[in-house]
Amino acid sequence: MRAVIFANGGFSHPDPLLPGDFVIAADGGARYCLELGITPHLVVGDFDSLDPASLQALEQAGVELARYPERKDFTDLELALKHARQRGADEILILAALGGRWDQTLANLLLPASQALCCARITLVDGAQEIHLLRGGEQLELQGNPGDTVSLIPLKGDAVGVATGGLEYPLAGETLFFGSTRGVSNVLLAEPAWVSLQGGLLLCVLVHKM
Repeated sequence: MRAVIFANGGFSHPDPLLPGDFVIAADGGARYCLELGITPHLVVGDFDSLDPASLQALEQAGVELARYPERKDFTDLELALKHARQRGADEILILAALGGRWDQTLANLLLPASQALCCARITLVDGAQEIHLLRGGEQLELQGNPGDTVSLIPLKGDAVGVATGGLEYPLAGETLFFGSTRGVSNVLLAEPAWVSLQGGLLLCVLVHKM
């Protein structure tokens, strides 16, 4: 099952949902759902970012609300991700996760690295940008067009055994060192393009050419 989560950051990806998607709004992300005429299945958070009229509209529509206290240990987006996994989602698309606050943006980018979410394929989308996390032993197919930018950024430590196909600057079982920019701004040449990783964590950013 695929879950689509609307977070409360900058929103620039109003793609239509797929039939069968389970839609979750993380607090203020529900505003984007209402603006698009989408009724979420679930809204999660302390509701400090929702105005009373929006909250009333959701309640009248029969939307399930999972309320949490304002003083809590997790962000609304992390709670939404946990609910998605509890509902059986193995694929999760996150929209509006990036924005003006660097602390929130960095935390959201790192959420897919949580061990609690290791069994789900998570993608963050912001306009023309897709952000994926690759774990050791996994391979990611890149869906794009020639000229798209592909950046590979190690997380937590070195990314070992990185191999690529269909990219301008190929890698063949090499190490991308943590803190190095060697993997930034590669170029997709043709499909099928792919990245595989033997060990570590690798953030894969695909920027579609506009």
